Parts: sequence; structure tokens; C-alpha cells
Amino acid sequence: MSQEREPAATAADTDPENPWPLRRLAENLKTHIERAPATWIEGQLIEVSVRNGHAFLTMRDLEVDNSLPLTLWSSVLRQLPERPEVGSRVVAQVKPSFFLKTGRLSMNVSDLKPVGLGDLLARLERLRRQLAEEGLFDPSRKRPLPFLPQRIGLITGSNSDAEKDVLRNATLRWPAVAFEVRHAAVQGPRSVPEVIAALEELDAIPEVAVIVIARGGGALEDLLGFSDERLVRAVAAARTPVVSAIGHEADRPLLDDVADLRASTPTDAAKRIVPEVEAELALIAEGRARLGRAVELILERGARELSQLRSRPVLAEPEGMITVRAEDVERLRERSRLSLGHRLSRAGDEVTQLAARVRSLSPQSTLDRGYAVLQLEDGAVLRDAELAPAGTGLTARLASGRLALVSDGAVPGSQPGAPSQPRDVSAPAASAEAAAPSTDPSTESDVNA
Repeated sequence: MSQEREPAATAADTDPENPWPLRRLAENLKTHIERAPATWIEGQLIEVSVRNGHAFLTMRDLEVDNSLPLTLWSSVLRQLPERPEVGSRVVAQVKPSFFLKTGRLSMNVSDLKPVGLGDLLARLERLRRQLAEEGLFDPSRKRPLPFLPQRIGLITGSNSDAEKDVLRNATLRWPAVAFEVRHAAVQGPRSVPEVIAALEELDAIPEVAVIVIARGGGALEDLLGFSDERLVRAVAAARTPVVSAIGHEADRPLLDDVADLRASTPTDAAKRIVPEVEAELALIAEGRARLGRAVELILERGARELSQLRSRPVLAEPEGMITVRAEDVERLRERSRLSLGHRLSRAGDEVTQLAARVRSLSPQSTLDRGYAVLQLEDGAVLRDAELAPAGTGLTARLASGRLALVSDGAVPGSQPGAPSQPRDVSAPAASAEAAAPSTDPSTESDVNA
């Protein structure tokens, strides 16, 4: 007899030989699901069905294409101030419930509140303040539009009046304008991702100089996509200037605040992104006329100035200036020549005087006055008689020529520097007298001079 196996403790322990009973899985799911707390969710009602006093709803997310069935029991439905309607935006408090008998998951609504216009505006205002504090609406971030864009990007609904208005009015103003059109949903849950995708695609095209996001107005609920935070940040991050042309004056979407330029309508956007060709041609014609007048005035003024200059003496007789300057140059040349002659004459006189003084101080001049220079045999000048004892050979240098002498010795009683006694004119006497001058010619060249 086989022994029964105990049921697996957890779902991971089950296998084909030891499965769970269905009721155990259902009970575990019910316990796990109903343990979740009640949650407030927000969305738009796309289906409302009332049967046997109960309401069965389908709510869709506001941003993505997700929906969820809800159950509103009669006890809760009776307490609501008004019955829910298709298309209304609501917040609901839901709690999941699992039915063991059928294995169905149900989201039971314990409270349901419509989101009114005031609530939407309050939320938008809070988001507006938050983005403004981050600097996304700062005027310094806004870029100027090009005067004549090479190509214009347009994001709008397919075959919409906004697209026709922008294309028609822009072409009327500037026939050569070129567009890159991208169609996207402009309301509903698909609008935000499609508009962002079109914006990024156009922003990546170098030829596109400006991007226009256009829609022809609508109710506040229809324009909520243009106040979506994701779209606002995408526009702020775009490198290309963006123009908002939503066409809703009562409640401005946040796109108007972050865009580089806000146009009141798509038609106004067309007028502001391209110039009017007729007006520009008129401006060009006016500019050419003003330029022509300015050139004529300049020529007339120049002709008058030229006539005045030609009437001046310096231009009437231009050679007079040269003649005066030539006379000045000749006068200065004569003064320079006379001054240089006087200086050369004075310098010549000074040289003559200096030459006479030099000749008067030369050793040769001393010899010419009758003096002689006695030299020993080694060429030394004899200055003391004691240095030439008797028999010493001497040489006497005269004004003209030399004499060979022999010393008789010093004269008794002679003192150094005393005048020599007169003696007989003989060779010894001549030698004694020749020794008297103290002039010391240092070189033979000085003597000869």
C-alpha cells in the first residue's frame, strides 16, 4: 500500500507528481491580492454600463493607451452626487478583489470623484510654478527666429484646419517658403509621445530653422497634452527655435510659456515666421531711393569742397610753395657754407699757432740756439761732469751734425748747475760747454724735428 505524499509547501515545490489543488492556488492568490491597500488612481472613463444597479466602468490612462475595468457596486453608486459619464476625467479609490468561484480579478471602487476644471487649473498652476523655478520659462533662454528660414518644420494634426492655415498664409506672404510637415495626434493619450517624436525628428534636420506646433484651439481637457511636463521639457531641450500656435486664449497651455515665440493662432504663426514679400520689396525700393539720395548728397558736397580747394592760392599757384621753399633751402645752404668757412679759417689759425708752439718747445730749437747735447759712448746723455773722467770718449750733438770729443775731466771748483767758466775754444772746452744744457731729448726723431 503506497504512502500519500504531503502537498508541496510553496508553489516552487510543486511538480507533476505533487501538484497543488486548484483551491489552494486560488486561496493564495486571493490572500495575496486582497492584501494590497486601497489606491487612488486617475484617468478618463471610456465606457460606462449600469446593470442591476451596479456600474461597470472602463478607465483609460491619460498619457498612455492603458485601460482597466472597474466595478462600482450599487451601494457606492447611490452615494455619488452624480452618475459617471463617458469622457469624464475622474479619480477613483480602488481595491483589488479576487473571486474564488470564477477566478476573476475585479477592481472594486469605494469612492469616485470627478476632476473639475478648477482642479485641472490648480494642477497646471503648480506645474507652471515648478518649471518656472527651474528656469525653463526664463526670457533669456528664448532664441530669436531667423528673418527668412530656409525650411520650416510644422507639427499638427493630419488634414487639420491649423495645417491649412499655416501653409496657406505663409505661402501668400512668401511664395518660396518650404515646409517639413509631421502629422501627430493633437489630443488624447497619443498626442504627447507623437508630438515629442515629431519634434525630435524635425530638430535633427539641419535645414529646418524653426518648428511650429499648431492646433486650432479646443476645450481645456483637449489641450492638456500641450501642458504635459514631458513635452515642455522636450521643447526646452530642442536646439531649433519653437513656435507655439495652439489658438487658445482663455487658458494658455504650458507650451506657450516654454516656446521661443507664442502665436495666438496658426494664422498668426504664419505671419510671424516669414516676412511679407510685398512689404520687403517696398522696403528694398525705399532703401534704394534713400541710398541714391545719400550718394547724390555726398557727390554734391564733394564737388563743393573740391571747388573751394581749387580756389585756394596753394592750388591756384602750386609752384609758389615750391619757389618759397627753394629760396629757403638756398639761403640755408649759403649760411651753412659761410659758417663752415669761418670755422675752417679759425681752425687753421689755431693749428698754425699750435705748430709754432710745438716747434718752439722742440729739442731741435734748443740746439739751434747754440746748445749741444753730450752723450757717453753707450748713448746715455751726460748730466754730471763726474761721470766723464779724463779720457772718456764723448759725442756732442749740435744743431747740425755731431762731434767726437775726449774729456779732460771735471773743472775744479765747478758746482752742479753753476755756469761754466769761459775757456778757450778747443775740443775740451767745447765739450764742457756742451754739457751745460739740461735738455733731454728722448729720441733722435725729436731732435731731428
